[in-house]
Amino acid sequence: MTIAIAAAMAGATIEATAAPAQAALAGMARRVRERFRGRARDEETLARAVADPDEPERVEALEGAVRRVLDEDPEFGAEIESLWNQAQTRASASDDGNVNVFNGPAEKVIQLRDMNAQGNINL
Repeated sequence: MTIAIAAAMAGATIEATAAPAQAALAGMARRVRERFRGRARDEETLARAVADPDEPERVEALEGAVRRVLDEDPEFGAEIESLWNQAQTRASASDDGNVNVFNGPAEKVIQLRDMNAQGNINL
């Protein structure tokens, strides 16, 4: 999560992300960026990553700053994590596809589609 936020803050393109998740990620990046204001070290780290978002070391340094901000304020960190989880569930199926998002311990989970059979499923 933190590397995705850092990449979005740096302006790196994240092509594999669905449009709803991209919008949510941009919002999370904006919220974290606001937390950087007045923190010279974090602002400098952000500026360096924005100047060259394709430089892995700069984005990794920014990720460290993002992680620090989230760790320093557990309530804010939990809020960002909740937004991240919500963004993941906003994926949508297209054409004849399915989307199934499961979070948590998987003890008894079944995913079925177009089942045309008689019988019982015992878990």
